[in-house]
Amino acid sequence: MQLTSKSRRLCLVFFVFLANIFAFHADAAEKYYYQLKIYHLKTQAQENRLDQYLQKAYLPAMHRMGIRDVGVFKPVEIDTSGKRIYVLTPFRTWEQLENVEQKLLTDEQYVADGKDYIDAAYDDAPYTRLETIVLRAFPKMPESAVPGLSANKTDRVYELRSYESPTEKYNINKVLMFNIGNEVALFKRLNFNAVFYAEVLAGSHMPNLMYMTTFNSKQDRDKHWDTFSNDPEWKTLVAKPEYQHNVSKADILFLHPTAYSDF
Repeated sequence: MQLTSKSRRLCLVFFVFLANIFAFHADAAEKYYYQLKIYHLKTQAQENRLDQYLQKAYLPAMHRMGIRDVGVFKPVEIDTSGKRIYVLTPFRTWEQLENVEQKLLTDEQYVADGKDYIDAAYDDAPYTRLETIVLRAFPKMPESAVPGLSANKTDRVYELRSYESPTEKYNINKVLMFNIGNEVALFKRLNFNAVFYAEVLAGSHMPNLMYMTTFNSKQDRDKHWDTFSNDPEWKTLVAKPEYQHNVSKADILFLHPTAYSDF
């Protein structure tokens, strides 16, 4: 059967896409896993209690476990539906993530320091809901990084983005765009100070990927994104036919780190 030039081009694009997938998964070893916990709160008392637990019990226990950097963030804008606290914990292996809760309870110092949180009564819980997202780091940024910002923590803006895709196949395509398409490298060249890039393995908004970039201020953030939008490399990348229609919804959340956050 004689293939038309258009058919040959489509076949070539398909085989290049498959080759990229194989290359992507071949490079999948030695990547961090992330646990992003989102605490939903109703009262200031719950927020104070959770801050105390995270600062005095959870972060020190993670440090003793060899996890150097843990991020704790709060939304910049007030949400009328309630307060939230975001906790980002990087794990070097899946086994480390899987066993963290059991290991915490063998840490006597943690159990003592976190007693108020751990032993909270059913009718006096320290939060109203706990949401957990599990992620796997991209090959192009296999572990998290503490941003080298010059501004005080109170002035910094951390931008957490979630890109949902219409199907699993399109989600794989968007992940490839970040890695094989070098979108991660583009962000790095333009100094977006990324904390992490990762695909979501389990969460409430799948299929999706998430990443976090950081800036000295909201003005600094806007300037960076304006530069990104007008960058010739980005314009070329986003126009490629193989990367079309791979994002169906984008959620953008502005956060600031707590005074005790490692990030």
